[in-house]
Amino acid sequence: MDVNCSYQEVRAVLADCLDEAEELLSEKSLAEFVEGIELLCMMGRGAEPVLVYMEEAAEIARHTSGKMVYPVAKTAYQISRSPNAAAIVPFLQSLAEISRRLEEPKLLQGYLDIVLEMVERTSISIHGSHATMASPGLIPFLEKAPVLLGELTIGGLKRWMDYGIAQHSHHPDHLAEFFSLESADSRAVMQRERHGTLLVDMERRLDLFELALWKIDASIYPYSRMLDDRSDPRPYYDDKGIFLPDVYDDLDNGISGMDQYRAALAHMAGHRRWTAPVFADNRSPMQRIAIETFEDSRIEYLLMQEYPGLRRIFQALHPVPVEDECDGKHESCVRHRLTMLSRAILDPDHDYRNPDLLEFVQRFFEIMEKGDTTTMDVELLGIQYMARTRTQADALPNVWFKDTEISYRDDNRNLWQFYELDDDEDFHVEPTELEETEPDDTLPPRHYPEWDYTTQTYRPDWASVYETLHPSEDAAYIDGLLRKHDRLAKQIKRMLDLLKPQNYQRIRYQEEGTELDLDIAIRSLIDYKTGHNPDPRINISHKHNDRNIAVTILLDLSESLAQPVGNTGQTLLELEQEAVSLLAWAIEQLGDSFSIAGFHSNTRHEVRYYHIKGFSEGWNMDVKGRLAAMGAGYSTRMGAAMRHAAHYLEHQKSDKKLLLVITDGEPADIDVRDEKHLIEDSRMAVRELDQLGIYSYCINLDPKADEYVADIFGNQYSIIDKLESLPEKLPKLFLALTK
Repeated sequence: MDVNCSYQEVRAVLADCLDEAEELLSEKSLAEFVEGIELLCMMGRGAEPVLVYMEEAAEIARHTSGKMVYPVAKTAYQISRSPNAAAIVPFLQSLAEISRRLEEPKLLQGYLDIVLEMVERTSISIHGSHATMASPGLIPFLEKAPVLLGELTIGGLKRWMDYGIAQHSHHPDHLAEFFSLESADSRAVMQRERHGTLLVDMERRLDLFELALWKIDASIYPYSRMLDDRSDPRPYYDDKGIFLPDVYDDLDNGISGMDQYRAALAHMAGHRRWTAPVFADNRSPMQRIAIETFEDSRIEYLLMQEYPGLRRIFQALHPVPVEDECDGKHESCVRHRLTMLSRAILDPDHDYRNPDLLEFVQRFFEIMEKGDTTTMDVELLGIQYMARTRTQADALPNVWFKDTEISYRDDNRNLWQFYELDDDEDFHVEPTELEETEPDDTLPPRHYPEWDYTTQTYRPDWASVYETLHPSEDAAYIDGLLRKHDRLAKQIKRMLDLLKPQNYQRIRYQEEGTELDLDIAIRSLIDYKTGHNPDPRINISHKHNDRNIAVTILLDLSESLAQPVGNTGQTLLELEQEAVSLLAWAIEQLGDSFSIAGFHSNTRHEVRYYHIKGFSEGWNMDVKGRLAAMGAGYSTRMGAAMRHAAHYLEHQKSDKKLLLVITDGEPADIDVRDEKHLIEDSRMAVRELDQLGIYSYCINLDPKADEYVADIFGNQYSIIDKLESLPEKLPKLFLALTK
């Protein structure tokens, strides 16, 4: 299908977007989608609004209707005809969340009408004839609209907007504060438009409820789900007390706001009584969600054993996901599966047929019927459930949320505890038997920005780095490699003996020092006796002359390492193992502090970072076992891995810090089409490390590396053309770098 748009960025992704749109849109809606793209291209505001529209259109169609795709483009075009062009992108970016809350097309159309009315009524006219300055409140309004519509009806949103314009249209700064929800009257009018049971009206009754039933005497505090700055604004409790939403609406199924408060309070009381914290560090995000689901179900099972009447409220508040509604083609179905599981445990009359779900529900009840259960019992069950049901689609960025939000359950912050690591400690956790067989067992991801050279800005929290301890194999394999290079090791040993530091270095000719320099003292005495001025510098001092270096060896473990090297009968990975083994042995002999890590990536959402040796570990059998188990796979997102290595290296108390990157190719990943993008990001990562006082150096094994490696590392690199010489050259290069 041909689209009339001259932006190269748009044409580069057009085919993929149209393929996705064809699966969701009717023939007529697809034609309107294309018409919308052409309309936004024609308005002449650059490629970004068009790209955002193409990305969000699928979500809008999925949650409302395909016929709403073109009205969205038309609204953006109408905004562009006003002085508010800067608001087009925020408007389009908010629509996916808006469409989830306004699933009826008429409601979404009502929102589009409100936006255009906002443009017309708040854009500033200096001469009184037409608007010449942008609305000071429009962008704040668009940013807050998804949250507002979580609490207000579309009519309530309209009345709130009308009040703000009527009271503050004469003062631009006040208008911006109102629509940012920063002014007192803005929040007051918003509260007035909300309907339901207010916590402030029920606080006394709830205090008595928690004291009588749960023997808990804790303060209850309200918070606003709309204004709460947490990403997960569910109820919670901590040392200060219990925190509940400031309002609950009465539901159509007969459950009052007071019943919802009772359910939330009972659920948290159950956690306070029966939940024991478990370590989160060794659990992946998906495993943690599964463990939370099983623990929530365990708590509610115990609550209903004590107070059977709670079952009615829990069942009425718990969503009922439709089986197979999430097909796993375009969204991650993890939340959908776990909510079905939770519903099946709660409701004995459920009609789910999935065999895995039924098996784990049965296993759950077998555990509970034994009595005296603990959090550890369901922790293992959650891990096993995720291992059984995990699919490749679970890693998709789009998550299925429909019928998965269980509003009365708390955020489970008290279920987890974390290892306390100080600046001198490196991550080191011995894997259990279960962890060694569970490849997805990692720490929660750490997010890093990525440099976009086309816009000269960072993409915030763009790359997700998952770190874990590398699996282990037979350490004797590494010892065999060292014996193979015994002759080379002896040569390196002679070089090391010359480089090994002495503990102290004498400094002569000092006026003050720790001992007397007899030669100079006698000469000074002779000068004094013969009438000459004596030299007062008759002492010797000492200075510490230890090497004070911290080194991280960062290994590229991408798929290309599996290729054979000439006629040697070895792969590049095997040569790298030999070279790194010799290098690690040499660094250990010098006494330098060092760590070894490996990385590869499978899109920006999955950068894997493997700890092979920590700074606090010696060159021992455990480390050799991990080095022996190194494998090759996936791609090379170098910038994210370098930033993560720097996260540990910068906290080492050393005078010199070196990041030694060993790679066989240029940075690349399957979700990046612009070959220059990851090169530029890696170059920016080198700059960031330099600002942290970390010297980065690249050992590149690609004969064609001259084409790109200087762009990343400047002159801080070496290319090894004869790959079979790597075990010999790598230790010598290191010694030359650290003299």
